[in-house]
Amino acid sequence: MGEHDPIPSPLDDHARDVIGQSLQATLVDLLDLSLVAKQAHWNVVGRRFRDIHLQLDELVDLCRKYVDEVAERAAATGVAPDGRAATVADSRALPAFPAGFVRDDDVINRIVESVDGVARRLRPRVDEAGKLDPVTQDLYVEILRALEKTRWMWSAQCNI
Repeated sequence: MGEHDPIPSPLDDHARDVIGQSLQATLVDLLDLSLVAKQAHWNVVGRRFRDIHLQLDELVDLCRKYVDEVAERAAATGVAPDGRAATVADSRALPAFPAGFVRDDDVINRIVESVDGVARRLRPRVDEAGKLDPVTQDLYVEILRALEKTRWMWSAQCNI
């Protein structure tokens, strides 16, 4: 820990740096997913509007819950979380959600793609965290379990 670090880390410097970067990337992914879901929530149209509209709020709530958990874990490891809009915009990995109204089937497909993208990026972080910080790994496993369940529930609605 440097003399100017206000929060002492329970991790060694290497583990703190790696886990800090991982937590930051996860924070951005979850913030981005919550914004995609809220944009879809406001703009979904079609026969299944009401069900999808409500299910999108559930996804936003899930993301917000884990955004807070991830940010607080970062702070607890001595890493300042950065959830500013500019940081999310500069670091985002999800496909952009279109402006304007979007048909219900297209919303479902885009949400499945977005949730799947976040889950796929999180999976290797689970393994990495297991080598350096089992507490963060435990959080990641919980988030991944929730995301994969969510992906399943959205995927079950696809017209494939």
